[in-house]
Amino acid sequence: MTRFSPRTAPLRRAGGLAATALLLAAGPLTVAAAAPARAADPVFTLGGPAETALHPYAEGGGAPKRSTAGITVTNPADEGYEGEFTLTFDLTGVAGVADVAFDPGPGVECETKGTRSAVCTGDTLAPGLSTVTGLLLGAAKGSEQGAAGTIRVTGEARSATSTPLAAPFAPFTPFTTRVTVGGPDLVMRKLPFDHEPTPGQKQQAPITFANRGSRDADGVVLTLRYSRGLDIPQRYSNCAYTTDETWTTARCSVDGAFEAGATYTLAAPLTLEATTRAYRDLFVYGIQEAGTVPRAASTARSERGSGTVLRAVPLTKAVAARGVDLEPGDNEQEAEFRTANTADFMAYGDEASGAAGATVTARLGFHNDGPAWIGRIRSGGSVAAVDFTVPQGATVTSAPKGCRGVTAEGAYREDRKTPAPRYLCPAPTAVRDGGGLDLSFGLRIDKALIGAAGRVTVRGPGLQEAGLPFDPKPGNNTARVVLNGQSGGGPSPSPAPPAEGGPGAGSGRTPSAAPGTSGTGAPGTTGRGGSLASTGSPAAMTASVTAIAALTTGLALFAAARRRRKA
Repeated sequence: MTRFSPRTAPLRRAGGLAATALLLAAGPLTVAAAAPARAADPVFTLGGPAETALHPYAEGGGAPKRSTAGITVTNPADEGYEGEFTLTFDLTGVAGVADVAFDPGPGVECETKGTRSAVCTGDTLAPGLSTVTGLLLGAAKGSEQGAAGTIRVTGEARSATSTPLAAPFAPFTPFTTRVTVGGPDLVMRKLPFDHEPTPGQKQQAPITFANRGSRDADGVVLTLRYSRGLDIPQRYSNCAYTTDETWTTARCSVDGAFEAGATYTLAAPLTLEATTRAYRDLFVYGIQEAGTVPRAASTARSERGSGTVLRAVPLTKAVAARGVDLEPGDNEQEAEFRTANTADFMAYGDEASGAAGATVTARLGFHNDGPAWIGRIRSGGSVAAVDFTVPQGATVTSAPKGCRGVTAEGAYREDRKTPAPRYLCPAPTAVRDGGGLDLSFGLRIDKALIGAAGRVTVRGPGLQEAGLPFDPKPGNNTARVVLNGQSGGGPSPSPAPPAEGGPGAGSGRTPSAAPGTSGTGAPGTTGRGGSLASTGSPAAMTASVTAIAALTTGLALFAAARRRRKA
């Protein structure tokens, strides 16, 4: 673990009243507290599924069907934990209910000790959530339908900050998982969609599912998730809807006993529509037993629909209690759609004037003028990139987080500390229609060259992906950042996107000149319609004058006192 040593910062006297005057002019001092000698060990958290259902034991022989439960550890530290750790599994609670085997992860070894306990050991815990081992669970011979038990997991790791006054082991939060024999097995049927619709096209979605388990499901929750380019016009009163930048999610609670061996469909099929903003979209539809659906992690507020009640009716009947799903992997299906549509990504730049040595802020980026939204929601990759070539005679003093400096030719650059002549800034995974990417660069004017221009291009996310296949207007994919234009300020050298949203939220707007500037392009000010602001503020100049005056006064007082002492 990283260790810190307390430090002191003594002040050196500058001399008599002059030093006092300087300190007063500089304002109040902030004294940093001493850092602790050692950082505390992280608290590791054990986790996994709350409950796992097992296929009943096959009395007729044959290979038993096993269920898998992954045991995880969450390391809250930013860096991996290097040190020996041990996980202990108490299996006494599932004696006669389940047989347990282990599928350890890389660098982990597991050993069972009879049927009552097991131990897994390793020497590294990666930051964040990682699976340490999988539990391979099968119903024990002689176990009955509904039999249940628990497995308790505890852990300890050698402390990296162990001292005579500290505990020798880093703490773990224990975990308990429940195992049950038998349960429902809800299976969602895949629907035969047209996967290449046109904007405005509607398709019916007769959601159909079956219970292939050994027990009934006591109520179900139908979950529908569709990306921004899709819509389901029906809004049912027993569904809760949440919408964020990319997805709309509907969770529909359907009451009733859904019998083992039976198949069900919706009383009326859903309507799935490809909207005018559709391009590359996903529709995910799943079914789970009521009471087993995890709480949604989204912070978006949900709203109830105001329409009729969504109901499911049987297609086939079967035999006749509630349990955990035996095969959760088949509860969900998804459909991917490729809609013939376009999106116009418009680059924008900036301009300003400043004397040599002045530092200004350049705002640049692109705006999506639609009609389609663009997202790589399956791969999670960036949909585009902003390629910024710095104007001649200027040096980048600050760049947005995530932007990578490259050579003037766009090649990889080993040096990541000194300013680069060119920067590549990735756009997010999804860009809404009306959204975009707003960036802010600090530029120091080293030479006040007339009309020095930098290039702003919105392009594919990689250097080998220059074009945007969805963009029918490549002519507006390029803009300029101009310093000290001959016009002394004027209209922005590229189209300014509409003022929509906030900085960093894809608004794409170009702010107007800062209050108090003339808009005439005087040195250190923003040109008319631009957004470059000099960092040489009046407040900073006032503070400098005050400090000089205080120093002069202090020296005069010190000299007078010295003359009095001599007299």
